[in-house]
Amino acid sequence: MTGLVDRYLQWLRSERRKSAATLRAYGGDLRTFTAWLADHERPLLATTRFDLRRYLVELEQQGLVATSVQRKLASLRGFFGWLQETDRIPTDPSRLLKGPKAPRRVPHFLTTAQVDLLLGQAFDDTPQGLRDRAILEVLYSSGCRVSECAGMQLRDLDLDEGFVRVLGKGQKQRLALLGRPARDAVASWLPARRTLLDQSRRTDPGALWLNRFGRRLSARWVFQTVVDRAAAAGLPTTLTPHGLRHSFATHLLDRGADLRTVQELLGHARLVTTEIYTHVSIGRLRDVYDQAHPQGRARAADGDAPQAQ
Repeated sequence: MTGLVDRYLQWLRSERRKSAATLRAYGGDLRTFTAWLADHERPLLATTRFDLRRYLVELEQQGLVATSVQRKLASLRGFFGWLQETDRIPTDPSRLLKGPKAPRRVPHFLTTAQVDLLLGQAFDDTPQGLRDRAILEVLYSSGCRVSECAGMQLRDLDLDEGFVRVLGKGQKQRLALLGRPARDAVASWLPARRTLLDQSRRTDPGALWLNRFGRRLSARWVFQTVVDRAAAAGLPTTLTPHGLRHSFATHLLDRGADLRTVQELLGHARLVTTEIYTHVSIGRLRDVYDQAHPQGRARAADGDAPQAQ
């Protein structure tokens, strides 16, 4: 069983180009399941839909939340689909199997006033201060993921055109757009970056974001930068880089951007993933209603309301 799991993970790495984090998650899920099969003396290649259903029920009984059970089911679906495609099993037992329904979570996001507090705070004119300001501006301006931000390369940056090429999920590249404040902040950071490289003998000359030793910033460091700067601005320390990504998408939709455009900017493969951001403010909904509906307040304001008889 372990050999098949290892071959599947190798296939995901080489053919599907899954990230190391994804491979660790899938590997953990599959090894937990194969251990369960061994405990129940069930051969892997004879797994039935009943076995899978029983396994999922036991996970729920152990207190695992619905989202975690759904993720483990997704790992199993991919694995058994691969087993069928490679003719190791005649049918896929996970096909049509449904997991527990997970509650739909509305993402947390900042108001525009809170964003102003975050980005308008005082930053030192030191390499760290210039870098932190640029990172925050880029995260909010582009809506990129923390891993995409940490992995940015200097060669992929075009300040004149206002974009940076990022490497997203599934090793897919896309252009992340940068507004004027983000471009100005990055331009201010670049001379300090050059100084760090000269002092450190160019430890990592391709990386856009460097620490004081001239090495690339890790995603964990970028994450902590957002947490620390949120605290300094008096905002909740629960703010994360993904919270800025949520804010980016929400503010675009709140100001009339269409869902397809936001999908492209976020790098979502499926539109349904972007639909979680359709929780636009009631003020925006009221404005659209008033402008579009025949009985909206705008009609009355224009003097088109029906007169009393």
